[in-house]
Amino acid sequence: MIADNLKNLIIDELNKRNHFDLEKISVAFPFFDHNEIINALDSLLDLKISQGQKTKEFENSFSKYLSMPYAAAVNSGSSANLVAFAALLDLKKIKKGDEVIVPSTTFATVVSPLYQLGLVPVYVDIENKNWNLNSNLIEEAITKKTKVIMPVHTLGFPCEMDKINEIAKKYNLITIEDCCEAHGAKYKNSIVGSLSDISTFSFFVAHNITTGEGGMILCKDEELYQSILSIREFGRLINYKSRFSSYGNMNNYDSRYMFMKNGYNVRLNDISSSLGIEQIKKLDNINEERRRNAKYVRESLDILSDKIYIPTTEDHNLCAYYGFPISLIDKNFKRNELCLYLEENNIETRAIMGGCLPDQPAFDNQLHRIHDDLPISRYVRDNAFFIGIHSALNQSHLDKIISTIISFFEK
Repeated sequence: MIADNLKNLIIDELNKRNHFDLEKISVAFPFFDHNEIINALDSLLDLKISQGQKTKEFENSFSKYLSMPYAAAVNSGSSANLVAFAALLDLKKIKKGDEVIVPSTTFATVVSPLYQLGLVPVYVDIENKNWNLNSNLIEEAITKKTKVIMPVHTLGFPCEMDKINEIAKKYNLITIEDCCEAHGAKYKNSIVGSLSDISTFSFFVAHNITTGEGGMILCKDEELYQSILSIREFGRLINYKSRFSSYGNMNNYDSRYMFMKNGYNVRLNDISSSLGIEQIKKLDNINEERRRNAKYVRESLDILSDKIYIPTTEDHNLCAYYGFPISLIDKNFKRNELCLYLEENNIETRAIMGGCLPDQPAFDNQLHRIHDDLPISRYVRDNAFFIGIHSALNQSHLDKIISTIISFFEK
């Protein structure tokens, strides 16, 4: 327990430091106060720095938030995807050579684990409205080898989960939601990540809530959960009941060093988890501020509707707005020119993740299947980007974003 006088010193020191550059409109910024620092310091002072009780508390808080029964923290969203698929392979729910339907526009480590584990990504185009996996194209992309549908809630925009789950049920497929950019987003009345068999999250510093580096896997199946726990920690025996265990020629061997699976070391430490415990408490307010900022900027840029397109979501959904996406529709202007102009005016920009993933050099010559010509994905690759819309931005920042974008088209 941190003494009150030390807490007050931490609060004073935090207030003295000007962490946010008021002149630069960043893509992301961690929304911390003294509570994260005090909780992390508490772990340090207790010398509890690896995976321990704070990590378990973080897992419990996050599973409760999503109403999912099982949660396992890992060191990144990329590791979350890797371990989730490794566990499915371990339990023989899928096998090497099986196909996984993915959106063609998303982040690289949605598909990297598939290639690494011997699975086959099937790239399906995105819909124009919000650049998510086009649920109307999924069914025609399914073959006898298809075993998983992996929707990604791009930039916090919820996918059409009712239709995706309906298709999955019809063909007896597993659904895995990648929610790495969508903490707290809602599809109808449900938080994304609670609408599938498995879901994965990232807590990288640029995300709506952060542990610096970190990730989480959530699932509904206890056997899968136990496999995930083992694989994230070297593949060792988990929840052993005896101090010594036997297997084959391993007679009465130390249970702590009995390895049952091919595993990794991708655990999350207690210091990072200490941050996550406090971040969850702020998530809904953070997202509300992001939505408020996005609404103001969107409405203010309506006058440019013949020049730019801003993705939208249905009224029954709540977007988490990882970023504020924009694409150019006026062919007289170039995306890269607009991005450079914004950056010259201290407004950071980012590409829409990997653009069209099968076009990336890392994946171009790997084994996958491409459904159709991916016209929307390749349009987004060449014409779209996003900017920050986070809760550290004030009214003057938002007005600067608006005026700078407008001024570009007036040049």
